[in-house]
Amino acid sequence: MVSRIHKRTAMYRNLQLLRSIRYSHSPPKSPVLLDLSNCIQGLKQKLQELNQLTARKIADYDPMPKLEVEMQEEGFVIKVLSERSCQGLLVFILEAFEELGLDVLQARVSCADSFSLEALGNKEKNEDTGALDAEVVEQVVSKAIQNWREVSEI
Repeated sequence: MVSRIHKRTAMYRNLQLLRSIRYSHSPPKSPVLLDLSNCIQGLKQKLQELNQLTARKIADYDPMPKLEVEMQEEGFVIKVLSERSCQGLLVFILEAFEELGLDVLQARVSCADSFSLEALGNKEKNEDTGALDAEVVEQVVSKAIQNWREVSEI
C-alpha cells in the first residue's frame, strides 16, 4: 500500500513538472502529455525547416572570389574580393601578374577573415610585348583564380 502511494506521489510530481515545462494547467493527465507531444513535434518541424534553410544557404554560397579590372592612365586597377579567407590565392594572382609582365606599383591586401586585394599594375616597358588591355588582364587573373580553386579543392 505504501509503495502504491509513493508511486502515485512520484507520478503526481512528474506530472506537475511536465505542466510547469509546458505551462499547461489542465487537470487531466492525457492533455498534458498530448500538449507536450504536439510541442515536441512542432519543435522537430521547426528544426527540420531550419536545417533545410541552412542547406539552401550553403548551396547558394559561391566561394568564388569576385574580380574587377579597370583601365586607368597609370595602368590597371585589379580588385579581387571574397567573403572568406582564400589561403594561397595571392600567390596565384602574383604569378598571373608576372605572366602578364605587370609591375605592381601599389597594392593593398587583406587575408584575415576575408580576402581583399586592390592592386595598381603597370605594363613593363619592353619592345617585344604587345599591347595589353583590361579584358586580357581579367582573363589571365580569372584563370589564375580558377587554377587556385582547383588546387584548393583537392
